[in-house]
Amino acid sequence: MSQVQKRHWRPNRSILFCCWGGTTFGNIGSYEWAEEMEPVLQNNAVAYINIFKPVMGNGSLHTVASPSLWQLATDVINMRFSLNCTNEERCPGRKVNSIQVEGNSDFFINHLGVPTVQFAYQGTSASMGPGFLSEALGVHDASAAEALDPFFNLHETVAKLTAEMILHIANDPVLPFSVLDVALEVQEQLTDKSVATDQILTLANALRETAQLFQSDEMRPANNPKEQDPAHLRMLNDVLQHVEKNFLVEQAPPGYYRNILYRLEESSDQFSILKEAFNHSRLQQSNQTLSTVLSEVMNCIRSAQVYLKTGLDVFENIQNTKKQTSV
Repeated sequence: MSQVQKRHWRPNRSILFCCWGGTTFGNIGSYEWAEEMEPVLQNNAVAYINIFKPVMGNGSLHTVASPSLWQLATDVINMRFSLNCTNEERCPGRKVNSIQVEGNSDFFINHLGVPTVQFAYQGTSASMGPGFLSEALGVHDASAAEALDPFFNLHETVAKLTAEMILHIANDPVLPFSVLDVALEVQEQLTDKSVATDQILTLANALRETAQLFQSDEMRPANNPKEQDPAHLRMLNDVLQHVEKNFLVEQAPPGYYRNILYRLEESSDQFSILKEAFNHSRLQQSNQTLSTVLSEVMNCIRSAQVYLKTGLDVFENIQNTKKQTSV
């Protein structure tokens, strides 16, 4: 930081560093601060980069990120490991997913709908799910962390990956978010035909088609700052910044995220709240809960599609106005 300050470098977007307390007791510190700052964060927060227990084992790198950040996280990891990653078993970190995790990102994911990412080394055994037990068994003190990573090489790797993510998000003229990855993840979560209806599949397909248009080269401003249209750039970033907010449901079952883009289990091929509602309906022999949840998921997908379509319409209006002005 001191070196970039000497060069008088300033990022395009502000970077705010936060250190939380009360994490073990329910993320009290992050919740209290975020609730107080919620009006500001709703409008201005672009992403949340979490560094919660960066080394919980000396096995493989696990990366959890919002779907819109999958591509950037993958690119950053591949760039970091391209020269020194020779053992395939040590390089599974190139796989990025969106599963529910512990830590202070909860409020940002479930209340603000802000894209998040977290890099962490875990042990070779299956990772533990969220809960107070895994919190109690995790690495807490410095001596335990030093035993897992005596030369702090793993900590250094996580720090460098995190810094690269921050640099891109804070400084790229266009936010490095992929709405197409979001749409593809929605379709992936509807591959189980036991719950997916023709109507919801049609909505998911419409979302993917709109996302493809939004992700096209025509929508991306030229890399040359002199050729960038400020109105186009602002519209594009506004849409990218808020797209994941469309996937927040009003209520979710206990233990489930309100942000339906996150899975409870990595191997799931179904939205977690849909899977839970389906299992509940089988036990209760009633489809009322399933119908309600299915309607909520459909509303999320429809809202996201309309949101992206509105962005495309605004872009088209800007282009038409330019043509009329030039004539």
